[in-house]
Amino acid sequence: MASKRIGLIADTHMPGTIGSLWPSAINFLRGSDAILHAGDHTLDVVDELIQLAPTYVSEGNGDRGIIDDRVKPAWTLSFERFSIGMVHHCPSPERKDEIHVREKLSRYFDALPDIIVFGHTHLETVHHYQDLTLVNPGSPTLPRNQSLQLGTLGEIIIDNDQARIRLVQLTENHWQPHGVFSECVISKSEKGSV
Repeated sequence: MASKRIGLIADTHMPGTIGSLWPSAINFLRGSDAILHAGDHTLDVVDELIQLAPTYVSEGNGDRGIIDDRVKPAWTLSFERFSIGMVHHCPSPERKDEIHVREKLSRYFDALPDIIVFGHTHLETVHHYQDLTLVNPGSPTLPRNQSLQLGTLGEIIIDNDQARIRLVQLTENHWQPHGVFSECVISKSEKGSV
């Protein structure tokens, strides 16, 4: 069985920030089997991403009023043996306890997926609970809610019973591993192991 590569992006705020994605962002996402955009976008960026791979988009607080079949408040998707959910807003796992995070996410999901991709904060992170992993790819255009600059993206590569999560820092011509969240592996047989 071939591995699946899911590109992760959030908080592009386009065209308010720039007219189209940085070339290094497009190059990183190229070759994805699917792209998950965790909200705060416009349909222009969705149209750009759909040229690369099937694209799923969660509705962000900046997306109110956008009516499009590709945009929903929450998604639950299956890739191989993993379920991946996506919402725009998730309580910050660095600031809220696990019970609070799970309660808030339960409003979107009947059963919590293995992995939840979220956005909103522009702060890239990977956070593990025993049976749940939260991933925020940050923002490729407004990282850490700062001014327009090269930011971050992510990917999940699923191969049989393992999901490899990687965040990257975009550079002018390419990308490099993120300084803190460069890579982690989740095993379906041993949930929570990294």
